[in-house]
Amino acid sequence: MPDILTPVIPETITVHLGAPDAAAENVEVPFIDYIKNVVSSEIYPNWPENAIRANTYAIITYALNRIYTEYYRSRGYNFDITNSTQIDQAFVPNRDIFENIDRIVNDIFNDYVARQGTINPYFTQFCNGTTSTCDGLSQWGTVTLANEGLTPYEILQRYYGNDINIIEDAPVADIEESYPGFPLRLGDAGNEVEIIQQELNRIGDNYPAIPKIPNVNGVFDINTENAVRAFQEIFNLAVDGVVGKATWYQIKRYYAGVKKLSELVSEGVSIEEAQVPFVTNLREGSSGDEVRLVQYLLNILAYFNGALVFPPIDGVYGPTTTVAVRTFQEFYGLNPTGVVDRATWNSLRQTYITTVGNLPQGYSGKKAKLFPGYFLSEGIQNNDVTDLQTYLSLISDYYTEIPKVSITGYFGPQTKAAVETFQRLFGLEPTGVVFARTWSEIARQYDFLVESEGL
Repeated sequence: MPDILTPVIPETITVHLGAPDAAAENVEVPFIDYIKNVVSSEIYPNWPENAIRANTYAIITYALNRIYTEYYRSRGYNFDITNSTQIDQAFVPNRDIFENIDRIVNDIFNDYVARQGTINPYFTQFCNGTTSTCDGLSQWGTVTLANEGLTPYEILQRYYGNDINIIEDAPVADIEESYPGFPLRLGDAGNEVEIIQQELNRIGDNYPAIPKIPNVNGVFDINTENAVRAFQEIFNLAVDGVVGKATWYQIKRYYAGVKKLSELVSEGVSIEEAQVPFVTNLREGSSGDEVRLVQYLLNILAYFNGALVFPPIDGVYGPTTTVAVRTFQEFYGLNPTGVVDRATWNSLRQTYITTVGNLPQGYSGKKAKLFPGYFLSEGIQNNDVTDLQTYLSLISDYYTEIPKVSITGYFGPQTKAAVETFQRLFGLEPTGVVFARTWSEIARQYDFLVESEGL
């Protein structure tokens, strides 16, 4: 089953000490200390414990919602939340923390509220219930309900509905900025691409000019590019079909708007939507095609860089692969864990693409070129497609089951059919998409025929 993108509790949170546009200081504080500060600033320590706990759940979840939706960062700010009580919740630098609040927050700081069937932190709006009222939780109202004997969960249900859950023991981790650090474009693939595909399709429900992406599979194909271009045109961005930082965060912003993640009527992100097909962490003991791909890329890089290590290309993440990954991480300034996490994968892939892209023209001689480093799929038109068609054309002379392709440089239905047939013949999944394993097998067959036939 694919991994689930369950929100994590951040190690730290960046607080802007003022209204969003005020010239105020940003402070980065441990998340648990931030919650203790806000709870101590928002409510009274002599309230019934069940009221304090209900308020603490709401405060935790509110902060997580701001982080999870990138509410401020998607608008160009460099912080996660403000301490303006007109907009967010109170935070007073260096204030004293009440003993009982310290204990309660220690107990539940990694629990949060979500709608049943969803995983995103709910927008737990609240107000004091006396000088200000709102559609969310009434802080003073929780005291009355607690005195009536209601549990924290029952108190929260009174304000946010019966269809809520309290997600317990969410993992604590260092949260990265969601933007992957480099533009996503035609031929890219990964979890970030699938996220963009899902979000564009949802935005398209409200903006029909954005064409639907039929295959939400994490592969940046021509349909994805067309959807990106339409989105960019509608929202006055440079129309290039590439998801750079500006487009990424604009998509995030409008997705949050149409999904209303920042509102009490949040549709939520379902468990199904959060499923991820691309492994997010590979480590010793892992196996499969993802491991084989990492090993392949490391082998090519090690050929050109003597400081790196050649792992076996066997799809098994053993000790030698761990050493090869750790060596790569050390060389490129990453944390040398020996684990392929998101940062390592992004660096590995970008380094490979840069290395292959800088090879001189004709380096391969009569042999097939190295895998170009991205997914080739229907709709792409470039020199890499021309090479692919050249290789397939020769192979089809000897394997007549493979349809003959015209060498046009355009990856159309004819090329896709030839790729699918090749994949079936050589025991690969017949996706019609060319990534490392398919390209390598095509190259191997092409090189064998060139050599054996003296071509």
